[in-house]
Amino acid sequence: MEKVWLNSYPPGVPAEIDMSEFASLADLFEQGTRKFGARTAYVNMGKTLSYAELDVLSERFAAFLQGELGLQRGARVALMMPNVLQYPVAMFGALRAGCTVVNVNPLYTARELEHQLRDSGADTIIILENFAHTLQQVLTRVPMRTVVVTSLGELLGGVKGLLVDFVVRRVRRMVPAWRIDGHLSFSAALRRGARHRLQRPQLGHGDLAYLQYTGGTTGTAKGAELTHGNIIGNLQQAHAWIGPYVEEGREVIITALPLYHIFSLTANCLTFFKLGATNVLITNPRDIPGFVKELGKHRFTVITGVNTLFNALLNNPDFARLDFSAFKLALGGGMAVQQAVAEKWHQITGHVLLEAYGLTETSPAVTINPLDLPAFNHTIGLPIPSTEISIRDDDGREVALGQPGELCVRGPQVMRGYWKRPEDSARVFTADGFLRTGDVAVMDERGFIRLVDRKKDMILVSGFNVYPNEVEDVVASHPGVLEVAALGVPDERSGEAVKIFVVRKDPALTEQALIAHCRENLTGYKVPHHVEFRDELPKSNVGKILRRALRDGGPAATA
Repeated sequence: MEKVWLNSYPPGVPAEIDMSEFASLADLFEQGTRKFGARTAYVNMGKTLSYAELDVLSERFAAFLQGELGLQRGARVALMMPNVLQYPVAMFGALRAGCTVVNVNPLYTARELEHQLRDSGADTIIILENFAHTLQQVLTRVPMRTVVVTSLGELLGGVKGLLVDFVVRRVRRMVPAWRIDGHLSFSAALRRGARHRLQRPQLGHGDLAYLQYTGGTTGTAKGAELTHGNIIGNLQQAHAWIGPYVEEGREVIITALPLYHIFSLTANCLTFFKLGATNVLITNPRDIPGFVKELGKHRFTVITGVNTLFNALLNNPDFARLDFSAFKLALGGGMAVQQAVAEKWHQITGHVLLEAYGLTETSPAVTINPLDLPAFNHTIGLPIPSTEISIRDDDGREVALGQPGELCVRGPQVMRGYWKRPEDSARVFTADGFLRTGDVAVMDERGFIRLVDRKKDMILVSGFNVYPNEVEDVVASHPGVLEVAALGVPDERSGEAVKIFVVRKDPALTEQALIAHCRENLTGYKVPHHVEFRDELPKSNVGKILRRALRDGGPAATA
């Protein structure tokens, strides 16, 4: 496919990136800490950690893995924590020791955790005590040698750390009872690491940096093999895209999405590490009043999130009272950004909510909208530098501009394959090396891509394709709707019919009013035949609405 998108690139954005700047993520880290040593790298619950302090602590943790545990280059180390200071210390420490990081969702059930630990072969885990009871249930069935348990307050220091842990354990009772014999505290691991000297491994772009698990909502989770080169490629691509609009050492980014998720890991943690930014870690973004209160303490410049997160912020009355004078960039990914949310965001903050697109398998960014976009455009943007896009039909033939087809991607950010799954890897790649995303997209003559929907989520009504994203966008524009999900259900006359699940903002909203609204904005066969009101919709760990869970039952319907 001709790279028509290059003609739409903003000034200063190159067509290709430089992969040679960093030999590895350890190299990126060491260059960054030397350059920005005195600057604040992380803020969490009022505690700050400078780049220089992060350097010291992560080196101690790396030396612990090497010197105390004897872990060799490529050993898998599992991290099971939300956004706390221990995460970047352990993550960068593992990379500096030459290990492979296995990110684990702390909300996993025992079954899901057992699968990931067994599949990855990780025999060392760093886990927050709040989730240690889950690990305890599987320890007899997984090859675990070392368990490091930490608490929310452990790196906060002094009275504050003790107080946080007391409240979490005794007042809010957020730590279920657990017992793991022989475990270490995080502080003990750091003390032991201080006895050893880090032996810096020779790492290159081909070494495995992360096993990032994906696909758990559609089947058995698979580990995407993301190399140092994949991640360096993607952070260089993202940096090239935003570079003309940001300043080294002056950005403050809000990190509400969990760092163990690939979007937050690459965008917030690594790309902005290169910029010497201050990263404000939000441990519990579901506490929207607390989140907004924390936002009020910082002159933040950047925030990333998913549509449901932005929507929740906008529906908190205190959010509109925040100071947005330093604000530059809001980036939405993980799920479609709805127009109603984007328009309200623009109205309140004065900035466009930019939609981007990516996958775990692509480290993750594939496309991003230009930062000088004047208004929300309902696209996922343009392919970022050094990225090739091909939109293909079911027979693998490239379609014409303006025609829908499966979005296929090739570039330095595309994974090596799935861990220990050669057959799955072979199925997802084309003969000429493009990754099949499973998403249906359309590219216009300027190179902007509109994501239509997931192939498997498409609804077929009397032979006509109906894409849930379009229906959801229309329903969400109704002022009485807080959240919505659409999917297809069997229908005797039309094969399938559209059903919507709605969380009401206005308790008086009726099914009849919603159907009438849809009839005004959708062709007849796209109008929902069924409406079900719910108190809440099932969501993933980052807030993405799970249509599959709704098909399987989801939470109970509203009375």
